[in-house]
Amino acid sequence: MTNLTHPFLDLDGDKLREECGIFGVIGLADAAATCALGLHALQHRGQEAVGITSFDGTEFFTRRGLGHVAENFASGESVAELPGMMAAGHVRYSTTGGSNMRNVQPLYADLASGGFAVAHNGNISNARKLRQELVEKGAIFQSTSDTEVIIHLVATSRYPTMMDKLVDALRLLEGAYALIVMTPRGMMACRDPLGIRPLVMGRLGDATVFASETVAFDVVGAQFIRQIEPGEFVEVDFDGTLRTSRPFGDVRPRPCIFEHVYFSRPDSIFNERSVYASRRAIGMELAKEAPVEADLVVPVPDSGVPAAIGYSQESGIPFELGIIRSHYVGRTFIQPGDGARHSSVARKHNANRAIVEGKRIVLIDDSIVRGTTSLKIVQMMRDAGAKEVHFRVASPPTGHGCYYGVDTPERSKLLAGRMDLPAMREFIQADSLAFISIDGLYRAVGLAGRDNGCPQYCDACFTGDYPTSLTDLALRQDEEAQLNLPVGKVA
Repeated sequence: MTNLTHPFLDLDGDKLREECGIFGVIGLADAAATCALGLHALQHRGQEAVGITSFDGTEFFTRRGLGHVAENFASGESVAELPGMMAAGHVRYSTTGGSNMRNVQPLYADLASGGFAVAHNGNISNARKLRQELVEKGAIFQSTSDTEVIIHLVATSRYPTMMDKLVDALRLLEGAYALIVMTPRGMMACRDPLGIRPLVMGRLGDATVFASETVAFDVVGAQFIRQIEPGEFVEVDFDGTLRTSRPFGDVRPRPCIFEHVYFSRPDSIFNERSVYASRRAIGMELAKEAPVEADLVVPVPDSGVPAAIGYSQESGIPFELGIIRSHYVGRTFIQPGDGARHSSVARKHNANRAIVEGKRIVLIDDSIVRGTTSLKIVQMMRDAGAKEVHFRVASPPTGHGCYYGVDTPERSKLLAGRMDLPAMREFIQADSLAFISIDGLYRAVGLAGRDNGCPQYCDACFTGDYPTSLTDLALRQDEEAQLNLPVGKVA
């Protein structure tokens, strides 16, 4: 779910960010309260805005707000505004201009067939083109979100049933989507044919629940049943009847491999595998591929911890918390500039001098994006007296942008997009630098290696091998090329 105005601007500094988390429940009294609790478990997937829509059998109710779930749904009064046995919610990050309340999901519209609410995780890579076509036909948009394109396509579909309308609309889309849809007849959940974005299904008594991650089920007390398969549509009525279909046929899936690396919570199950186990295995593979003589393995908290444990176990080098993270620092993306962002790195992380002084250390982090945070952390270790600082990264070099629902800078701002390995090492001022290989990453998630002919995951941020067309990107590049033509020249 991306804001169409500035879909590539990264305000958070130096981490890739999954932009959304979604949760839905049908068949449960006080569904909105459970939805709020589930969204709280998914807070790491989006921390700028939250919304919940409920249905009481007659009417839809919506409450949205900027900030965290706890800031907007902590009181009984806030949940009481959302009656009914069906509710869906959404947490999100946004790009520039995206903090406007009109972009906060779920989005809702009154269609000819009744109310329609949708919570969307992902990004439609031809939304701009579709939006232009719809506007030319008279459509009026209320937001700058690509998700609203889905609503307009459903509204203008000539198919008779809501399921057929939704399938008809989604056939026109490129890119990634995991959707939870509410109508007066019940709830629908689906994933794009490649399954790029995650979605799982569970049971809570007689109720059916859906979420971006299994950890949300743990928190609300639901039983994880299975993932929604790539290209699968699941319909649930208010009497609990469940129907599934696969309207797009069989397509070899390519779920996002970065869920294993960073996006999902380590206590979630993704693609039938423990995320924690994958991250620890990544560290073990990294130790095999890039060994180094050192005294300590130190994670960059918190995302580097499981991989650092694996690196320590495989290498035999002791694991220590050489960096302590403060959990009470404001989000860096609200700071106005690079200077403030850099100072907030120091406020978030502090060297454990008693542990690292005089030691040769191996720093383990999940990724390097711009490289600015890595540089600051290496310098922090040196200032604390570390004798040597070796940097190991639990993902391959991130040299390409993501257009499937992850907020990444343009390639020119990605460190690996503009530098080779020696130059990156020099930039972050480490004594050595190594990334896990792409095959090593695939081995860590339980496969023999990457099938280059038909990759098992979407790994485009590492390889540039995008699994779908990128229509809007091509349009933007054409426009930029036209703007850069010399005066008087015609393409």
